[in-house]
Amino acid sequence: MTDIESARAQINELDAEMARLFEKRMEAAKAIAAYKKEHALSIRDIEREKDLIAKNRALISDAAVESYYVKFMENVIKLSCDYQAMLNRGMKVAYSGVEGAFGYIAAKRMYPAAELVSFPDFTDAYRAVESGEMDCAVLPLENSYAGEVGTVMDLIFSGSLYINQVYDLEVVHHLLGVNGATVGDIKKVISHPQALDQCDDYIRAHGFDTEISSNTAAAAKTVKELGDKTIAAIASDETADIFGLKILDGRINASSSNTTRFAAFSRAQNRPAPSADSDNEHFIIVFTVRNEAGALAQTLNIIGAHGYNMRNLRSRPMKDLLWSYYFYIEAEGSINTQNGRDMLRELSAVCAKLKLVGTYTLGSVKKEN
Repeated sequence: MTDIESARAQINELDAEMARLFEKRMEAAKAIAAYKKEHALSIRDIEREKDLIAKNRALISDAAVESYYVKFMENVIKLSCDYQAMLNRGMKVAYSGVEGAFGYIAAKRMYPAAELVSFPDFTDAYRAVESGEMDCAVLPLENSYAGEVGTVMDLIFSGSLYINQVYDLEVVHHLLGVNGATVGDIKKVISHPQALDQCDDYIRAHGFDTEISSNTAAAAKTVKELGDKTIAAIASDETADIFGLKILDGRINASSSNTTRFAAFSRAQNRPAPSADSDNEHFIIVFTVRNEAGALAQTLNIIGAHGYNMRNLRSRPMKDLLWSYYFYIEAEGSINTQNGRDMLRELSAVCAKLKLVGTYTLGSVKKEN
């Protein structure tokens, strides 16, 4: 046998072994897909992928082939994600609003392969998951410009679902018109009141009249149906694509830091193992305190004593009890540790009601506009 024949025979043996291992890897990916569907997690996890590649490239001793191995791993990961997306294509995700609205955009980015189902309001979307009609719901928690979404906060406290994923959607408004229109043609703009307010400087500078719409996507639909070059909508670039409109001017909102935080709600609670990068981990709890002096301060002291940094503390009135409140806290760090369990046990002793709403990591889903 010649040298080349010997090398080819060795490759054949290795390819057969790799095929067997590839099939086993995809079986593991299948189990992961099922877990992600149950816990409403996105198929892509950018941080996990980076860590995996960094860990595995360290196993390569030949520097000449290291870069090729990285490409190999990137392709394997992509194929695994494609396979998981195919398996979860039947996943049903609820959102509130219409196609093209920001709720739709957030759901589409978080679950690009899922079936997105519109509901008339946040409560209906949430209840559809509780009943088993939907696999998960993508709902807004707060907007950096307008503040918290009270209805969703109340559902978090009173409902049974968990948050396993949070996604920050940058809200970027564009001026959308029909084909052939220019900024100079526009006399009137249509959009949601909040969008009109956020673009007020631009609207005033151009002397546009305004008309209120129920949401930005509905405004874009109206402009498309009217076909009038003098009327434009204020909405996102993805909305322009959906309704076949032209972006006449981009990024017209006054604030460049306008962001809406969306959460994915599911029936199952995700409890990931603590990672080395605990700064990227967060958890959410809601609770009520006993009607005693210093009860809230005692609760906050327990959280601080265990080394958790609170990044968000809110109070909300309880609908069925006059002048009574519940509290919502988001904190940094992993709660799925002995330290976290000890903290929850201590909190249970001083809280009238305590619920671990969920855990999540930052940066698993991202798209720049």
